[in-house]
Amino acid sequence: MLARLRKIWLDVHLWLGVGLFIPIAILGLTGSALTYHDELERMLHPARYKVTAGPALPPSALIDAAGPALGDRFQITGVTFPLAADEPAVVQARAKGKPVQAGARPEQRAVYLDPATARVLEVNNPRAGFFAVLHQLHGSFMIPDIGSKIVGWMGWGLLISSLTGIWLWWPRGQFLRGFRWCRGKLFSYNFHHMVGFWISIPLALVAASGIYISFPQSARVVGQFVTRTEIPEVPKAGGGGGGAPLNNTEASIDRVAEIARAAAPDASLARINLPTKSKGKDAPSWRADMRNTAKNQTIQLKIPDAPEAAAKRQAFNQPALAMRRLHDGNDQSPLWRLMVFLSGLAPAVLGVTGIILWLRRNKIAT
Repeated sequence: MLARLRKIWLDVHLWLGVGLFIPIAILGLTGSALTYHDELERMLHPARYKVTAGPALPPSALIDAAGPALGDRFQITGVTFPLAADEPAVVQARAKGKPVQAGARPEQRAVYLDPATARVLEVNNPRAGFFAVLHQLHGSFMIPDIGSKIVGWMGWGLLISSLTGIWLWWPRGQFLRGFRWCRGKLFSYNFHHMVGFWISIPLALVAASGIYISFPQSARVVGQFVTRTEIPEVPKAGGGGGGAPLNNTEASIDRVAEIARAAAPDASLARINLPTKSKGKDAPSWRADMRNTAKNQTIQLKIPDAPEAAAKRQAFNQPALAMRRLHDGNDQSPLWRLMVFLSGLAPAVLGVTGIILWLRRNKIAT
C-alpha cells in the first residue's frame, strides 16, 4: 500500500513540476527580486536617494514643490514620508478625470523629493519600468481580471508539489539516511533531494500565504469559520469612497499631520492619503499611517475632514497583514527574508533538476 501511494505521489509531483515549470519559475524569480525591492531600487535609481541632511519640511511644502513637476493633468492623492535619514519623500498623484479606456486604472505619477529642501529628485510612472513589470508578472502574469486567480491556482500547485516532495524525500528505513548526499547514482538526483528537503517548508509557507493573498474573500470565510469572529476589511486608501481626491479640503494636510502625531506619539508619520469624494453616507476623511519601527507595528488612523477633527484608529485585517509579510519578507528578520529569496529561486532550480530526473528516470536508483 505504501509503495502504491508513493508511486501516486511521485506521479503527482513529477507532472506538477513538468507541467507548471515555466509559470511557477516566473512567479519564483520575480518574487525573489521583489524580496529585495528597496535595495535594488537604490542601485537602479540612485538619483531618488540623493537627499540632504536636516529636518523635514511640512507636508504642504512638499505638495507645493511637487505641483509644478506634475502639471495640470494630475491631482495629488497622498504623501509618503521618509522613515530614515537617507530616504526621500514621495508625493503620489493620479490623472484627473476618467480613463479614456473603459475599465482602465487612472494614470499615476510619483514625485521624489528631498524632504529637507523640497527639491524634486525624480518623477516617474510607478506602473511602468522594471519593478512595475515584476509586480505585474508576480501578481497576475499581466493578465487582466483573472490573472490574480491564475496565480493563486499556481500557488496551489506549488504547495502540493512541496508537500509531496517532503513525502518522497522521507527515507524508507533509517530516518538519518535521508540527510545523506549519496542517495542515488546521479548528481541531479542527490541535488534535487537535498535542496528540495531544506527549502520545502519555507516554500510551502510562501505558497500558502500567496494563495491567501490571491483569494482574499475565500480566506476571509475560512478565517471567520476558524476564529468564529468577524474579520474587518483592510481600509481602502484615501478617505470616504475610494474615488477622486477632493479639490478643496476643510482641514489642511499640515493640521492632519499634527493630529496624527498627537494620536500616536510613539510612532513616526509614514503616509497621508487625501480624502476622496464620498459615495455613501460617510463624510470624507483623511487616512494617516503611523509606523513604530521598534515594535514592527503599523497604526492606521482615520481623520475626518474638519478643522477640529479627532483621529480614530482603524482596525487592520491582521491575518491578511501577517500573510502579506510572511509572503514578501517585509518587516521580517533578515533570515526569513533570505528564506523567501531562496524560496523564489528554488522552483526554477528544482524544476530543471526535476525535468532531468524525469528524462533519465530509468537510471535513478530507487
